[in-house]
Amino acid sequence: MPNQLTVIVPCKNELSNITHCVQSALLVADEVLIADSGSTDGTLEFAQSHPACRVEEREYRTSGDFKNWAIPQATHNWVMILDADERVTPALATEIKTLLNGEPEQDGYWIYRANHLMGHRVNHTDWARDKVLRLFQRDLGRYEGPSDHGEVVVSTGKVGKLTERMDHYTLWSWGDYMKKFDRYTRVQAEQWYEAGRKPSWKRMLFQPPLRFLRDYVFFKGFLDGCVGMQIAWTAAFYSYMKQARLWELHHGMQHGEVEKPVPASEAESIAA
Repeated sequence: MPNQLTVIVPCKNELSNITHCVQSALLVADEVLIADSGSTDGTLEFAQSHPACRVEEREYRTSGDFKNWAIPQATHNWVMILDADERVTPALATEIKTLLNGEPEQDGYWIYRANHLMGHRVNHTDWARDKVLRLFQRDLGRYEGPSDHGEVVVSTGKVGKLTERMDHYTLWSWGDYMKKFDRYTRVQAEQWYEAGRKPSWKRMLFQPPLRFLRDYVFFKGFLDGCVGMQIAWTAAFYSYMKQARLWELHHGMQHGEVEKPVPASEAESIAA
């Protein structure tokens, strides 16, 4: 009997993505589980009205925590985590079906992602090397590591990788990305701070340009033209801001701590 698969879609306010995401999930899923964390834009209503979707709701604390709650809610022994901005391609669906129709040799599988910047496929930079462990046995895999960038760890250690890629529409605007950027850099700095890591002017000075060179030159981002250049600069700035926010936690002062009170005579002259 073929192994059945639950595709888990964690989401919040993903109305612009959820329709296409669910359609792609149905290429391979025996069950689509929408794990919602408080949508208010119509995402939840869409999922609840869709005959192929089952909905579970819970508050969001961190990405890894939320997904680890959702995984045991799956009906079937095999699960696939599919973010709302990701798509299962027909080729990937065929590969997964063939795998699960037999006897999988591994308990989990890495899937490479075809990343897109505002609709443009990225063929180089670090984005082209991106892979995620998303297909695994429900009872053997859980997220570990940093809360927003943790990865699934399969307890048996039996892990392989698939050939076909999933599509990932990483971002559609810099405005939306900067909201994630703010959270990612803050969370990483807080984790370093709690672990006792100190800020380093050497890292702040040298890591950003080295990151740019890595993506733009060594990983051939220049072949992606303006898209590759933007990714390389973003990676450099991301590296810098993690260090800057760690410095902020150690040495930053609260507003007013260094401000001297204005003498009454001066205050009166200013008011006049």
